[in-house]
Amino acid sequence: MTVVIAFIANILVAIAKSVAALLTGSASMVAEAAHSWADAGNEIFLLIADRRSARPKDSRHPLGFGREAYVWSMFAAVGIFTAGAVFSIMHGLQELNNPAPVESPGIAFTVLGLAFLIEGSSFTQAVVQARRKARAQGTSTLDLVLRTSNTTLRAVVAEDFAALVGLVAAGAGIYLHQITGDARWDAAGSMVIGVLLGVVALVLIDRNRLFLIGASSTPEIRAQVGLALQGHEEIERVTYLHLEYIGPDRLFLVAEVDLVGNDPEEDVARQMRRLERELEAHEVIETAVLSLSVSDEASLEF
Repeated sequence: MTVVIAFIANILVAIAKSVAALLTGSASMVAEAAHSWADAGNEIFLLIADRRSARPKDSRHPLGFGREAYVWSMFAAVGIFTAGAVFSIMHGLQELNNPAPVESPGIAFTVLGLAFLIEGSSFTQAVVQARRKARAQGTSTLDLVLRTSNTTLRAVVAEDFAALVGLVAAGAGIYLHQITGDARWDAAGSMVIGVLLGVVALVLIDRNRLFLIGASSTPEIRAQVGLALQGHEEIERVTYLHLEYIGPDRLFLVAEVDLVGNDPEEDVARQMRRLERELEAHEVIETAVLSLSVSDEASLEF
């Protein structure tokens, strides 16, 4: 739902900015129009990521398709960099060398104000969702956005935040051009927007890279899972625990445990399989693999 709201907001804002850019000739407005069209295109990648990563696992993909979300989100981040950042900087440099006055600045300020309201609404929706998740995990909203495995949520928050800052930069560039008479301020606004988009794109690319190569869970989640395993009536102790993200809010769990009692080998195997299925019934555990601990291994503390 967050992605759909952001997509609709970006389409509306992109159309308004494009019209304003044509009417005013502002370099900052051209950069902002390119920014919004790039964001709209990126939301399509995010929608594809959500849909394809949600497919159920099969015999050929025993860990599911969750990591595909990071592939499509990587495409979206690269799109921000090429279609948004590079274009805005290059256009700003061109206008810096050949500055032209902004016509009808009132149109530009009106569109920027309306865009700020629309983008602000989308950003607020994304932040509310992030804050809700942060409270559930006992962390801050910023920390959750940076560390969450939900790449779509992080992308929407980052893109909307960049959009709001970009609008302020565009408005400042046009305003300084009007009060100084120097059109280079407008060109500078375009370049600032480009640099901002570049930074956001690089952060998103890096976060997707980390999850593609295999990111472990946060210490808080590891402690929660470990305590849940230790508290299970059929588990005596836990000596090894590995939790790795294999998709948005989906974990691959590998653990070594000692079971209560001293049942025959076949009964233990059945018991382990039942415990694995019980763990996989949890909404965030995609796959669980349990094995017996070696007797001389120390128990883990959580």
